[in-house]
Amino acid sequence: MDIILAGFNIDYEAIKELAKSSKNDEDLTPETISAAYARISRNPLPVNELRKISRREVEKARRSNETIVFGMGHSSVAEHAVFNIDVIGVSRLIVEEIEKFRLSSFTEKSQRYIHLENDFVIPEEIRTTEFESPFVETVEAQYRLYHDLYRVLKQYVFEKHKDLASDPGNRSTLEGWAKEDARYVISLATEAQLGMTINARNLELMLRRSAAHPLKELNNYGRRLYEATKGIAPSLVRYTKATPYEKMTRPALKERSSELIARHERSRTADEKPLATEGNVTLVYATPEGDNRLLASLLHGSSNLPMERCLSYVSRMTDAEKRDFITTAFMHMESYDSPLREFETVDLTFDIILSSSCFAQMKRHRMATIISQDYDPALGVTIPPSIRAVDMEGPFSKMIEKTEALYRRLTDAESPAAPYILTNAHRKRIALKVNARELYHISRLREDRHAQWDIRETAEAMVRLAKGVMPLTLMMAAGKDAFPSLRSEI
Repeated sequence: MDIILAGFNIDYEAIKELAKSSKNDEDLTPETISAAYARISRNPLPVNELRKISRREVEKARRSNETIVFGMGHSSVAEHAVFNIDVIGVSRLIVEEIEKFRLSSFTEKSQRYIHLENDFVIPEEIRTTEFESPFVETVEAQYRLYHDLYRVLKQYVFEKHKDLASDPGNRSTLEGWAKEDARYVISLATEAQLGMTINARNLELMLRRSAAHPLKELNNYGRRLYEATKGIAPSLVRYTKATPYEKMTRPALKERSSELIARHERSRTADEKPLATEGNVTLVYATPEGDNRLLASLLHGSSNLPMERCLSYVSRMTDAEKRDFITTAFMHMESYDSPLREFETVDLTFDIILSSSCFAQMKRHRMATIISQDYDPALGVTIPPSIRAVDMEGPFSKMIEKTEALYRRLTDAESPAAPYILTNAHRKRIALKVNARELYHISRLREDRHAQWDIRETAEAMVRLAKGVMPLTLMMAAGKDAFPSLRSEI
């Protein structure tokens, strides 16, 4: 056996320094690795020899990539070329679009830990129009209230947690609690930055979707992303223009949806009921007999029986046998262990109304299926309890009214940039489908006592509703902090 390091990502500035001493800086491209790996299926040479050939013949490697990726359609070859991208000065609204790409990696500037200055994006759709001045004035007013809230909330948090405040090591944590609640008043136009790791296949898809998006900021992001990467792996990124499918499908569906809803609204019946609801979280679907389905999957994965016979055996098991069998799957689990793959065979779908602050965290669970609607002021806003506790709900609500007045003016003018002015407190509705394995991950991370209160409350409601229909499957769902005692008890 030989395990050979084929490459790793290094800072591009270091690559440029290396290129100065290279006879041909075009040799410094991830395309050679993609080309070498593409040849594995048809060439008997060891893969390290194939890489050596590709490095010697870069142009030939590029032609090979183009043939295999675009001619034969083996797009996975492009996944071996990986880019690290700095994304600076984009709005929080656009970050939501960027982070929809589930097979890429993102680390984002956190509004919970960083004290924000008055940095925001003025959308191109608003610049030089009658709305620019009121837009800037409203965002600046939001920031003034943000700074006032932070000052008051910081004092409140330190007073409320005197025991923690006595240790200087807790200072940043307590300040963070004040920041994370003060940020609910700032807009989605607030500047953000993130680090992104993306392979060439997903880069090409991101470029197409950015070009198709109705917001000019995302169009500009796509153009700049293309300029930054186009010379690195040209044989792997070819189709970057917006396609009719990406540009026209969603608007067509919205138009047709409006027609259908108007036609059938009168025929709604009173028996349209979800499985269960808690606050803003509704469980609308769960795999029927989910516990039994999981049991059959565990039996199938641990035997040589066909699935239909496993289902038959489970139907004859006693409740005690079922509990004992599923408990066996958890017996050696620690808080850092994922449930077995069999837990992916049962699904749950939730309808959730959540704030922008909560969604900013929920969207990071990219293995879940998240169908996100537009922000809708009619859904109300989420006001942190601490803001009520310090008697700042009045100024907060007035700022929301001021914000929504401008939002209505922008929507009346049919400006696609209207959502930029909405705040982190404003809400949207999402449909979120998870399998039980992914729900465990959400539970471990978001029910933990260190999690931010908004998403913690949402995750707790999700898990309680899910346990109501799959009590055995989710018996070990808990935050990391609660997991050891729960495991001991069970």
